[in-house]
Amino acid sequence: MTLLPPIFIFILGLIIGSFINCLVYRLYTEQSFIRSRSFCPHCRVIIRWFDNIPLLSYLLLRGRCRACRQKISLSYPLVELAGGLLFLLVFLVVRPDFTYPLAWPLILTIIRDWFFAAVLLALFLYDFKYYLVPDIIAIPSALLALAFNLTIHLSTSSLSDFWSVLGRYLLAGAVAGGFFLLLFIISRGRWIGGGDIRLGFLMGFLVGWPLVLVALFLAYVSGALIGLGLIAAQKKTMQSIVPFGTFLAPATIITLLFGGQLLNFYLSWPLFL
Repeated sequence: MTLLPPIFIFILGLIIGSFINCLVYRLYTEQSFIRSRSFCPHCRVIIRWFDNIPLLSYLLLRGRCRACRQKISLSYPLVELAGGLLFLLVFLVVRPDFTYPLAWPLILTIIRDWFFAAVLLALFLYDFKYYLVPDIIAIPSALLALAFNLTIHLSTSSLSDFWSVLGRYLLAGAVAGGFFLLLFIISRGRWIGGGDIRLGFLMGFLVGWPLVLVALFLAYVSGALIGLGLIAAQKKTMQSIVPFGTFLAPATIITLLFGGQLLNFYLSWPLFL
């Protein structure tokens, strides 16, 4: 293995992370993220290309806009770094030895995992900043997740068990989405947001049954632990609103990459023997 492929993959992830920053901000402000160039949100000056290099420009500018010297939010380089690390992690999980050529099912799997790592990072950032899960991302992504998984299955297996595989993904989507829908109805929207219902379907269609249970377990355990920590630190109270998508998205990424191992480890405990 040479260092060249990992470096290229990391740089690609940095670029995607930079795009996610732009996408999230412009979706929320209802601006085009295709036609217009990047600009400083403080002084509105167009950012030149050499000041828009992912991660590097932030370091060289010492976290400030070149024009107005206002601080650039730390979330920008952190999201770029997260994109780079996620893209590299996906490749390491799917193809840890970096050997080539790649078989077609592996290529599809890497593309799927890269795409949904980016989608879930965008949903995490949007919900973290604005307490919303945008339907324009969640709904198409849920349908694409189902299409990706069925395509990968057809590239490796015959049509004989197609309907069984489809049923497992539909069941997973119905369980996660239906669970959040039930919570939404019971609480009249106080416990869970409508966007989390769509995110539940995305989770199920992406990781399938029974791994969706792993994702839900990870999300609720991490949410409870972090929530208790914030309450103990007096940053939140029991009545505070916490964006649950910020727990669902990372839990889904972890399950997508390591869900099988986590489930096997859980089932191998002596209690379940």
